[in-house]
Amino acid sequence: MSGKTVRLTMAQALVRWLTNQYTEIDGERVPLFAGLFGIFGHGNVTCLSEALEQVQDQLPTYRGQNEQSMALAAIGYAKAKRRRQIMIAATSIGPGASNMVTAAGTAMANRLPVLLLAGDTFANRLPDPVLQQVEHFGNPTITVNDAFKPVVRYWDRITLPEQIITSLPQAVATMLDPADCGPAFIGLAQDTQEKAFDYPAVFFEPKVWRIPRPRPDLDAVAAAVELLKSAKKPMIIAGGGVRYSLAEEVVADFAGKHGIPVVETIAGKGGLTHDHPVHAGPIGIVGSTSANALAGEADVILAVGTRLQDFTTGSWTAFSQEAQFISVNAARFDAVKHRALSVVGDARETVTEMDAALGDWVAPGERLKVAKDLFAKWNRILDDHQAPTNAPVPSYAQVIGVMNKVAGPNDTLIGAAGGTPGEITKNWRVKAPNTFDCEFGFSCMGYEIPAGWGHAMAQKGPGGLGGTPMVMLGDGTYLMMNSDIYSAVLTGDRMIVVVCDNGGFAVINRLQQFKGVPGFNNLLKDCRIADPENPPHVDFAKHAEAMGAAARHVEGLADLEEALKWAQGNDGPTVISIVSDAYAWVPGDADWDVGVPEVSNFESVTEARKAQDAIRAKQRVGV
Repeated sequence: MSGKTVRLTMAQALVRWLTNQYTEIDGERVPLFAGLFGIFGHGNVTCLSEALEQVQDQLPTYRGQNEQSMALAAIGYAKAKRRRQIMIAATSIGPGASNMVTAAGTAMANRLPVLLLAGDTFANRLPDPVLQQVEHFGNPTITVNDAFKPVVRYWDRITLPEQIITSLPQAVATMLDPADCGPAFIGLAQDTQEKAFDYPAVFFEPKVWRIPRPRPDLDAVAAAVELLKSAKKPMIIAGGGVRYSLAEEVVADFAGKHGIPVVETIAGKGGLTHDHPVHAGPIGIVGSTSANALAGEADVILAVGTRLQDFTTGSWTAFSQEAQFISVNAARFDAVKHRALSVVGDARETVTEMDAALGDWVAPGERLKVAKDLFAKWNRILDDHQAPTNAPVPSYAQVIGVMNKVAGPNDTLIGAAGGTPGEITKNWRVKAPNTFDCEFGFSCMGYEIPAGWGHAMAQKGPGGLGGTPMVMLGDGTYLMMNSDIYSAVLTGDRMIVVVCDNGGFAVINRLQQFKGVPGFNNLLKDCRIADPENPPHVDFAKHAEAMGAAARHVEGLADLEEALKWAQGNDGPTVISIVSDAYAWVPGDADWDVGVPEVSNFESVTEARKAQDAIRAKQRVGV
């Protein structure tokens, strides 16, 4: 190894290292870090921005409007790239950094990589207390950046310039490890950013990172195969890990060869097209009658790449008490949950090995035919709910039906919190793989529009589908975070945003009233406002237009279809608003465990509590 060194500031060395990291997508070498979203403040503008300004052709910097939203855009980008390429979000110290904590939690819950860089207070402490420093009387080492520790996979604070030599490779290795994948945070003390150090030249040599594919234990595979062979009514649950492992075709071929129906989690939806021969619909609380019926009678469930969240399992009421689980997951933590027969390994490689070991075995009872009959009934339910009516205000399902009709095969639907996840997971019929993103691991209100911007960026280059992101959200979420409409205007990235104005937080109002509590503080008409009968109306089209987007408000489904076709021809972002029904939902048939008061003055709450107790009586405890 050469003894040659390069004298750089810590910030300059950080940036130079980042620009020399690569990955491969579809056989083409591309930068591992595709770009950086940044908002500068005194904690990073004088040093980090100085370094970034000199590498704009290699590591483009995009100005964010809000620290949380730009990190959410980075998460949307990573999801669209199926964790093969990473974006960076960089902030100053104090509130700029803490604004990103919610985004970090979103990435953590969804197992998605994003590199978070935040300024930090002075390592030497000489000017303390500095602007935006939060002082802890008993521990001067604590800053607001410690708030990231519960919501990231990797955390470090750089107080000496040479520390990045060991820290940066560890951060990247964590973000690219299928088992540990998630956000990485690095705090950059402002006086350390300025310090020069003689870095080894080899530290900056180009490196190509490859996603590891850990193979499963052979004994675990053999045990899983024997259990599967004993099944009379098997089922496969495909989670997000199937998509991130690029295992969609392998899982579909496995299911077709062995006659096992596939149902999808929210994160897994989009691995298969809607009409794929083995597809039987989404499972769980926001799932289909077809998938839930299969789950209720299944005796062996092969869960691939899923953490079995409560919305998938119906809070563990969706399966029989005797059902047995085989859990294939790259993360040991997820694989061993609920006493499953755990097979720790990459989804694609593990399913391939299981296929070889199963040989010509086929599930008895024509399970695929049973599944397709159930799925046909579910499709008829969707048709009924999506059919146009003379009602003056359309439902979410009707809006989704029109969006689905107009969408191109490679257009990606994006949704997150509120009523959208249940309605799009049920109603959206996927036309091409990897064209569905519903963030419901953290249920982060505000994810939608920033993620649309991130998806729009990700459509370009290797791995991109070239389609248009179609964002669907409610008025409550729009009001919470909308400034990345302006971001997309600045960068010229095209996306279509459909705002369903139902007068407040409609889905949580539905849950509130379903559990017996009178409507309170969710819909605008139930809030403490000056005139509850006539709440002030937001003109979402004009608001978006003021940020530079093309925009229209439409009055009905026919106008919506015409507006969507118009939007498909626009450059940059287009926003379409439509008044929608706050009370019309596609019903579900799975249970959900939520807290309901044991005692209440409301008789309706008392009755809801009895129903909740009945749900809990059905749960598989300690499975």
